[in-house]
Amino acid sequence: MAKTSPLFECTACGARHPKALGKCTACGAWESVHEVRGSLKRDLQRAGSAYAKSHYAGPVALPDVEVTDNQRTPTGLAELDRVLGGGVVPGMVALLGGEPGIGKSTLLLQWAATAEGQVLYASGEESERQIKLRAQRLGAESPGIHLLAETDVRRILEEAERMKPALLMVDSIQTLFDPEFESSAGSVSQVRGCAALLTRWAKATGTPLVLVGHVTKDGGLAGPKVLEHLVDTVLAFEGDRHHHHRLLRALKNRFGAAFELGVFAMTEKGLVPAEGNPFFLDAEPRPGCAATVVLSGTRPMVVEIQALVAAAGLGIPRRTALGIDGQRLSMLCAVAERRGGVQLHDRDVYVNVAGGLEIEDPAADLAVIAALCSSATGRLLAEKSLFMGEVGLTGEVRPVAQLPLRLQEGARLGFACAAVPRLGLEGKSPLDLFPEISVERLRGKAWLKGVVEE
Repeated sequence: MAKTSPLFECTACGARHPKALGKCTACGAWESVHEVRGSLKRDLQRAGSAYAKSHYAGPVALPDVEVTDNQRTPTGLAELDRVLGGGVVPGMVALLGGEPGIGKSTLLLQWAATAEGQVLYASGEESERQIKLRAQRLGAESPGIHLLAETDVRRILEEAERMKPALLMVDSIQTLFDPEFESSAGSVSQVRGCAALLTRWAKATGTPLVLVGHVTKDGGLAGPKVLEHLVDTVLAFEGDRHHHHRLLRALKNRFGAAFELGVFAMTEKGLVPAEGNPFFLDAEPRPGCAATVVLSGTRPMVVEIQALVAAAGLGIPRRTALGIDGQRLSMLCAVAERRGGVQLHDRDVYVNVAGGLEIEDPAADLAVIAALCSSATGRLLAEKSLFMGEVGLTGEVRPVAQLPLRLQEGARLGFACAAVPRLGLEGKSPLDLFPEISVERLRGKAWLKGVVEE
C-alpha cells in the first residue's frame, strides 16, 4: 500500500503546506504550521462544498431555474430588521461578531424572545442557569426558547433534527468541536468543519441559523476567512463600553443591502432602539464644530466633527484622529494649508467624531476642513449648517452620493443651510445652499462668520 504524504496546515489562517515550515508563507505567522493527522486529514482530502449534499443532480439552465420570493419573517426588533433587510429568510446563515462584553449574547437572547416559533439556543460558553438569569434581567423568559449547553456540534445537530426549531442559535462557533477531528476546539479546522456542518443542515432544512463569532485584538473575526464566505450575512456589533450606544452593521448580506446600520442603546433592560440622533449634540455654536451627514447603507446620519488646533508644544506637530482615518486627516490638513490658506504646519491638530462613531464616508471631508478652519481662526460657522463634499488633493470639492437624501435628513432635524459641491447640483433643495467648487480662500467663505472666540 502506497504511503500517503504528510499534510501540514497553519492554525492561524488555515493555509495548507506540503512540508513543515517555521513561518506560514500565507499569513506570516510563526510556529503555526502543524501536521494534520488521522480522520481530519482524510476529511480535508475529500472535503467538498457545504452544498455537496444538495438535491440537484447536475447543472440547470438559467431560464429553467424557478425563482420564488423569499418570505421574510420579522425578528421583532426594528433595528435588527433594518440591518437584515426586512427580516429573516428561510435557510439564512448569519454570523454575528463583536468584542467581548459588547452585548452579543444579550442581542441573541432578545432576538430569541421575540422570534416566532420555537428557538434552540445552543451555548458553549454559558450554562443554562447563567442564560436563565440574564433572561430574567432582560424580561426575555419566553417559553419558546429551549436552552442547550453543548459544545459537540453533532449533538447539537441531533437535537435540532429532533426538535425542528424555527431558529437555531449557536454561541459561539469557536467553542464547538467535531469528534471526528483530532484538533482542539477553536482551531481553524474545527471552526471550518463545524460551520460547514451547521450550514449544510440549515440549507437542507430551511432553518435560519445564527452563529456568534469571536474577534481578534485587531477587531477582525477570528478563524479562517472562509467562515465569512460560507455564511449569507456577516453582522458586526460595535460600540464603546464607555458609551451606551451600540452599532449593528451588515458587512455582508446576500438578502439585503450591505453596510446597513442599526443603532441600539444599552439599558438595564437590555438593548432598545436609540431615540433621536445620538451622534449630534444640538448645542450652542462653538468654534471647531461642524456637522455633516454620512451614509451607512441606505441610512443617513447627522454626525458632529470636532477639531482642535493648538500650538505644537514640542516643536513637532501632531495629527491625532478619532473616528476617521489618520492618513486622511494628514492629507486634509495639507490641503487646507496649501489650497485654503490656513496655517497648520506648526500646530497640533486633533479631530474627533462625537459619540464614538467611526466613519469612512468621504462626504465628511468638507466638514473636517470647515472644523479645522473654524478652530484655527477662532471663528464660528454658520448656525444650523451642514458640510458635505469630498475634497481632492487639488482642493476641488467633488460630488457625493445620495445628496438629496442627505439634505432631506438635515431638513428633518432642523438644519437651515448646507455647503455642498456645485458639480452635479440639480433640482430644488429643502435647505439654503452654499455651492462650493474648491476650498481655496477658506477665510473668505460665506459660511465662516466673523464672530471671534473671546
